[in-house]
Parts: sequence; structure tokens; C-alpha cells
Amino acid sequence: MSDPVLAKPPGDCCLDNFPHEGTPTGKFFPVGDVNTYVAHPPSPTQENRVILYFPDVWGIDIFTNGQLLCDYFASQGFLVLAIDYFRGDPVQLHRKDRDDTTTEPGFDYEVWKAKHQAFAATAVPKWIDAVKSQFGNPETKYAAVGYCFGAPYVMDALSQSSSTACVGAFGHPAFLNESHFTNCARPLFLSCAETDHTFPAPSRHRAEELLTAGKRTFHIQLFSGVSHGFALRGNMENAYERFTKEESAGGIVRWFTKFM
Repeated sequence: MSDPVLAKPPGDCCLDNFPHEGTPTGKFFPVGDVNTYVAHPPSPTQENRVILYFPDVWGIDIFTNGQLLCDYFASQGFLVLAIDYFRGDPVQLHRKDRDDTTTEPGFDYEVWKAKHQAFAATAVPKWIDAVKSQFGNPETKYAAVGYCFGAPYVMDALSQSSSTACVGAFGHPAFLNESHFTNCARPLFLSCAETDHTFPAPSRHRAEELLTAGKRTFHIQLFSGVSHGFALRGNMENAYERFTKEESAGGIVRWFTKFM
């Protein structure tokens, strides 16, 4: 049966980034044999609300922007765990240099994506089980958030066949098909950019149609004047880009709080 693509694979623009300033406060621990960034909320009583964070192609192990975003979510009253499914091999290691978005000679972006997708397909379910075993109890509620490469793992966690998350969100997604939306069974927050090569307007509209037809609970947040990556890799010296990044993160927090 045909399953049309709605969000395409990450492209060359995913190699671009504006580093965000700040000192991450979380720590790395092995969870399910995978290195994991863990950010704690202000009070231990808030650790029954857990966010599973699925990174974009920049990963989490050396990506300050992602770590700071996890820290922000934690500061709002959640225990946040971010999986390093790239195993120390995020895409930025294959750029020629920090200021050049072209890749190193011989780097095959498609092979790189396929390799890490194959690992994540088997590692993510085991990692989720390990998170529940190490950090959960019968009262714990889970949310899932993902950016670009991480979006399908959010949708898997929200699917009819999964009992992982009670709510989810993604920003500027990749690797999504129509079935991800028809199978979505729990509240979904979509944080989107006007200009997005992976999730253009026709795909966004089709996702809305599918969610509406399935009578799903969802909210689409759309910002004009920004492009794919705005919620994680935008220029914080640009007042509008900072605003959209902060509104995206704040909207996700409010959505999670509502349904957890």
C-alpha cells in the first residue's frame, strides 16, 4: 500500500547553524547502552513528568544549542532525557570548518543518514524501555519532542500501537509519511516554518487534513520569515529569530503541561 512522503529527509541546509550562548547544566549518562543527556527540573517532585528528546542531525553530545534547549525544558518542570543515537558522530563533524556548510571531501550524506537511521530503529525502543526502568514509576507520564531527524520517533511514540507518550511535539520535521499522521493517537504540537524544504506548505496542509479526518487533538504553530531549523539553530542576535525560537519552545512547554 502506498504511503506518501510528507516530510522529506534532512538536506544541505541542516548543515547550517548559529551557535547559542550559554553553559549547559545537564550531565551525560549511559541509558540503555546509549549516551544520554539528562537535565533535571528544579524540584525532585517534578521528575514524574519526563520528556524524551530526539535530536536533529546535530545530535546532542557536542551541540550546545540542543543541550541548552533541554535545560530550558527542564527548568519548566520536566525531567529531560536526550538520546545520542549518532554515537558521537553528529553531522557537524563532517563540515569542512565551522564557517563553511559544505562537507568534507568524501563525506556521503546519504550513507551517513541511512547508517544512523538503521541504528536508531533498533536503539530507540530499547532506550525508551531503559528510561522507563531507570527513571520511571507507575505514576510517571512521558512526552516526546523531536527536531528534523527526530520527528519520526515522536510520531512512533504517539502511535496507536504505542503506550510510550501521552503527548508529543516536533519542530521542522523530516522522515515522515502520511501513516505517521493517520496512526497518531495522542495530542500533537507541530512547530513549523514558512520556508521548509523538508515540510513545505502542501505537506503541512495534508498533515492537517489527516489529523482532522482522524479527529485528533493537534495544534499547528507557523512562523513566517523563518526557515527549517529555526527552533534550534537560528540566529539569536536577530530579535525576530530569537522570538520564534523562544515561542516554539514555550508553546511546546504549555502543550505538554496541558496534557500531562
